[in-house]
Amino acid sequence: MMFNILNVFTIFSLALVASHAVTPEVYWKSVLPNSPMPKAINDLLYPAEWSEEKNTAVGVGKGGVAVNTGKPGKRTNVGVQKGGVTVNTGKPGKGTNVGVGKGGVGVHTGKPGKRTDVGVGKGGVAVHTGKKGKPVYVGVHKGPNPFAYNYAASADQLKDNPNVAFFFLENDLHQGTEMKLHFTKDDQKATFLPRQVADSIPFSSNKLPQIYNEFSVKADSVEAEDMKQTLSECENKGIEGEEKYCATSLESMIDFSTTTLGKKVKAISTEVNKESTPLQKYKIEGAKKLAADKAVVCHKQNYAYAVFYCHKTVSTRAYAVSLIGMNGTKVKAVAVCHTDTAKWNPKHLAFQVLKVKPGSVPVCHFLPEDHVVWVPY
Repeated sequence: MMFNILNVFTIFSLALVASHAVTPEVYWKSVLPNSPMPKAINDLLYPAEWSEEKNTAVGVGKGGVAVNTGKPGKRTNVGVQKGGVTVNTGKPGKGTNVGVGKGGVGVHTGKPGKRTDVGVGKGGVAVHTGKKGKPVYVGVHKGPNPFAYNYAASADQLKDNPNVAFFFLENDLHQGTEMKLHFTKDDQKATFLPRQVADSIPFSSNKLPQIYNEFSVKADSVEAEDMKQTLSECENKGIEGEEKYCATSLESMIDFSTTTLGKKVKAISTEVNKESTPLQKYKIEGAKKLAADKAVVCHKQNYAYAVFYCHKTVSTRAYAVSLIGMNGTKVKAVAVCHTDTAKWNPKHLAFQVLKVKPGSVPVCHFLPEDHVVWVPY
């Protein structure tokens, strides 16, 4: 998902002002001093380069906007001109070049022939990676959050959704079980905003035109549809017995989790030891139950900044599962098992994949890399 870079700079300028109060990292350490921050959350903190100590300079002139950050030779240069936006980061030949023009967005990273090319145009997103002649296409599939209990999967989503493989039965959660899985991570690099900044931005379906304007999003774009879908899911009523909340900042996620589970909680996420992994067969090497039958599970949403759909039910068991793939990929996965699914939508993706009925057996799923589960300890 791409947003106007000038608007992002404005938001981060506000974030810098807010950071003089309490940053998300400082808030985490003050509330959760004994809980390490999982990778899924750490990856979404706004970059250290935006702090004043890292020497960020912004110049605005008649010709456009120039941003220089970091040390010479290791810095990021951003130029905004009438023709579009150019971004250069790192050393020549080993950096990332981003060009934003009228036709869309082009990203080139790495050396010629071994680089990743990303083109974003009106029709969607295409990604080509690796050597010439071996492109990989990444399609954008719209649809509701498969981890919301009241959602019904369409035939297209059942066929194309990468999360299909993530659902399984609890009695399969033991050493030696083999599963065909595809661990994915959202390519959208939307970061957390400090709570003071996030709370100052409207977050409501009734304010969609204002929100689109805030981030220079066209109302008929894929980005707009994703944001609309996220707001709709956040505003929909949860199922009976479910406590749900959409966290628009890390601080609000911490508060929801500690309020519902108590102060002694820890957050964990799935970690894969390779950047990109194919759909392949994995074998379970071990599984360990994490806590009592309650947890808060937070799923990352598609939005202009980091937003998580968090929910809690008392009939939830969380497990730490070690897996190894056919190609040697090692995964420290988080699995969540729901023991009471009687109130779920009968057409939920899990029931269609597993061929079971609501309330009949515990339904489990692995968490993608950028999702988080909170458990008491």
